Amino acid sequence: MKRPIRRMIHLLNHTGTIKVFFAYVIVLCIGAVLTWIFEPQVQSLWDGFWFCFVASTTIGFGDITAVTVIGRLVVIFVTLCGILTVAMVPGVVVAYYTEYLRKREEDTVSTFLEKLEHLPELQKKELEEISERIKNFNKKRK
Repeated sequence: MKRPIRRMIHLLNHTGTIKVFFAYVIVLCIGAVLTWIFEPQVQSLWDGFWFCFVASTTIGFGDITAVTVIGRLVVIFVTLCGILTVAMVPGVVVAYYTEYLRKREEDTVSTFLEKLEHLPELQKKELEEISERIKNFNKKRK
């Protein structure tokens, strides 16, 4: 479990998506403070954070609504940031794993073709291994 998490963090760092995520968290926190200050229904910082999170994920439970101009502008900005973040992070992750699987498949095919090129030089055990892989591959295709 550690390895996929580490791979995901590396991916987010490598693509710069981690910056987008932290920018989103900062926008969420600033929005929470502004909402807490300017919205009369928001009684605590936690309520402001909850409101901004619900708005940014476009869930919008309706338990708190923005009634001031500043509150509504904050909601618009937080919601746009949330939509962009929610759209970007999964896209980057899916693209990474698609590329990872393609590369892994390419490496497997390259290794297999290299062994086939040296077929006469292979030992009996290596030939049996190749034969077994071909049988397994054919079973998966059917």
